[in-house]
Amino acid sequence: MYTRRSSRSLRAGGILLAAALLTSACSAGASTNAATSAADVALAPLPRSTPAALAPYYGHKARWRGCGVPGFECATLKVPLDYDRTGDGDVRLAVSRKKATGPGKHLGSLFVNPGGPGGSAVGYLQAYAGIGYPAAVRARYDMVAVDPRGVARSEPVKCLDGRAMDTYTQTDVTPDDGRETTELVDAYKKFAEGCGAHSAKLLRHVSTVETARDMDIVRAALGDRKLNYVGASYGTFLGATYAGLFPGRSGRLVLDGAMDPSLSARRLNFDQTAGFETAFQSFAKDCVQQPDCPLGTKTTTTARAGQKLRAFFAELDAHPVPTGDADRRSLGEALATTGVIAAMYDESSWAQLREALGSAMKEKDGAGLLVLADSYYARGADGHYSNLMSANAAVNCLDLPPAYDSPEEVEKAVPAFEKASSVFGEGLAWASLNCAYWPVGPTGEPHRIKAKGAAPIVVVGTTRDPATPYRWARALATQLSSGRLLTYDGDGHTAYGRGSTCIDSAIDAYLLRGTPPVDGKRCS
Repeated sequence: MYTRRSSRSLRAGGILLAAALLTSACSAGASTNAATSAADVALAPLPRSTPAALAPYYGHKARWRGCGVPGFECATLKVPLDYDRTGDGDVRLAVSRKKATGPGKHLGSLFVNPGGPGGSAVGYLQAYAGIGYPAAVRARYDMVAVDPRGVARSEPVKCLDGRAMDTYTQTDVTPDDGRETTELVDAYKKFAEGCGAHSAKLLRHVSTVETARDMDIVRAALGDRKLNYVGASYGTFLGATYAGLFPGRSGRLVLDGAMDPSLSARRLNFDQTAGFETAFQSFAKDCVQQPDCPLGTKTTTTARAGQKLRAFFAELDAHPVPTGDADRRSLGEALATTGVIAAMYDESSWAQLREALGSAMKEKDGAGLLVLADSYYARGADGHYSNLMSANAAVNCLDLPPAYDSPEEVEKAVPAFEKASSVFGEGLAWASLNCAYWPVGPTGEPHRIKAKGAAPIVVVGTTRDPATPYRWARALATQLSSGRLLTYDGDGHTAYGRGSTCIDSAIDAYLLRGTPPVDGKRCS
């Protein structure tokens, strides 16, 4: 799956790991062209009363302490590892808060989640949301974040160390023969075995449903009657799941860059492939108008630009270029593709991508694309990776059945993926295989979320979003009984806080006054 870790993407709130390279975007098993047969399944709400076994957890109160970050407080709360077997132990969740600054009536807590799965909500709060959200919102709400179970500060899932991750991220995901196919399968297996060895107990309990139930315990610990929430990308799936389980406790929910929970992983991955192709075409159309574009000139078609990029990837597959990396990593096809994908999340990265491509294609210097790839993978200069990719795979492979069960199935699907994206299709098809080797079976399935009885829920979709295609937002808004679709006609992943006054004012009005936008409102 692909993710985006630049400061701009953090500001926008969008982290969704796309179905590419060596981590799965989502998972499940319907055909690439048909809607899942599980669309008849709907997420059922939980009973309104608190089960006796959970009463001790709901009785906890947060004990705040300093975080080492000025203006923010931190706390740790316990939730059950297994909601059906509360005697099996607990998970410790990291919670952070920045109290409302005033003036104006206090509106309670506003939970934020940047997506992933695997993105640190606490990190996002402290780096951006707690200081970068509109002043009027921060004045009225306590800004709150919880790292989901298995993520960052909340007992993180662990799979591979830095050196092993370096090898993993450089594995060829467009195998040319049986030997390379075996190498790719072995890489998936080694990653899965590492997760099973280091996080065996937790690995069975990092589903989105369990994380949504955790949020309700945190809500109670903070003394809020209802949960107010802004979630981006995968965070929309988490927020919608909360609304489906607890419609009566759902307050003002904003779901930006929405996912469609009714789709199988195969369909989700296929749709994302088309989404990245749309984003690339927007980039290419802009690129050829710039004097430093390495893909062509003003007379170059986007199709020709794509052909040139594919030829460059093929050249790197045979002959990687140096990067000057301290760990002696060269730029091969896998890392180069990741670097390009990373820049598709935000049009403000296009200039950086043009420069990086130019250096690699003309000067045989892969440093720029390696920087983009490392930002995607959350790899530090010291060679250490955050657990973003480990948590991402752990959640996705638990939430849905595998997209494909064998290399033979992927080989049959490659032509359809290449039709969806001539640039990225083959690699994205093979990237859909990794959950086939996961050490624990899935507990979820595709389903619709109605959340009947919930307050209005604002679902935001961007028309040329690469990672969460616009059709997903339309689908989720239709599924939700109280869904209101808000459309941003533009590029990039997610919309709130990315420069559209129309989008921002509509969401702020909802958060501050409870006035949702008219269903179907469009902004540019």
